Amino acid sequence: MEITRLHVGKRLSEVAIHNGTVYLAGQIAEDTAGGIEAQTRDVLAQVDRLLTEAGSDKTCILMCQIFIVDMALFPGMNTVWDEWVAAGHTPPRATVEAKLANPACLVEICVTAALR
Repeated sequence: MEITRLHVGKRLSEVAIHNGTVYLAGQIAEDTAGGIEAQTRDVLAQVDRLLTEAGSDKTCILMCQIFIVDMALFPGMNTVWDEWVAAGHTPPRATVEAKLANPACLVEICVTAALR
């Protein structure tokens, strides 16, 4: 039973791959200066990069969990999501309001995907 981990740190790995499934750690914006749209674009770019590195892509997402600090920001996040998500490959998704560990972050996205 092999588990491959990418970007292994002291506290967490950014990616774990096991049995044909890719698990991403929750992704937050690297640049927190922008609003919800900018942060969501930043996070989804990281998701794209990590999925590609793991041997997958957004058409293979099995489940997505989105944590947003204020549901009033939901429409802005959804606008960026709708531009990003692959038509015909919209994954099951849950979005909840949550207090994030870094107060400058407005959104955190956690993805599980199949390998290509």
